[in-house]
Amino acid sequence: MSVTPIRLFGDPVLHRPAAPVVDFDKELRQLVADLTDTMHAAGGAGLAAPQIGVGLRVFTWDVDGEVGHLVNPDVTPIGEETEDGPEGCLSIPDLRYDCRRHLYVAATGWNMHGEPVRVEGSHLLARAVQHETDHLDGVLFVDRLDPAAREAALAEIKAAEWAGMGAWMPRVEVSPH
Repeated sequence: MSVTPIRLFGDPVLHRPAAPVVDFDKELRQLVADLTDTMHAAGGAGLAAPQIGVGLRVFTWDVDGEVGHLVNPDVTPIGEETEDGPEGCLSIPDLRYDCRRHLYVAATGWNMHGEPVRVEGSHLLARAVQHETDHLDGVLFVDRLDPAAREAALAEIKAAEWAGMGAWMPRVEVSPH
């Protein structure tokens, strides 16, 4: 188990859909342990594999003392009720914005041993499950903000002290031929 650096806004891995997990093996169990350790060290409520540079459909959460993980999640809203609420992201440090989410969700998937899992949650757990599943789809929560709020958030992100640290820079190589 280890704490792994968290990828920041601008890193391309955060904008790509993650691949489904097909092998429920030692490497997957290590990934879940690394995600959990990193999430706890960073003080987050959840962490998805792309946030540590791994393009697989896995995330962890720690909400109200309940720690868990989900592999290859499928999330379904329960009812139509939604709410705006403050949301942050370990890949967008120190910034929070109101984001509309479903108030209740059910998620199915697998645990790290390949056993089926069903998670039902409301409020903060529902928000965390939706947020982390978005990461697996290459969506950041700022992508879900209304246009004016998104524009303001992006301006604040651009001005943040850490801005550019996650940005992908093209690498130019000269051919030896």
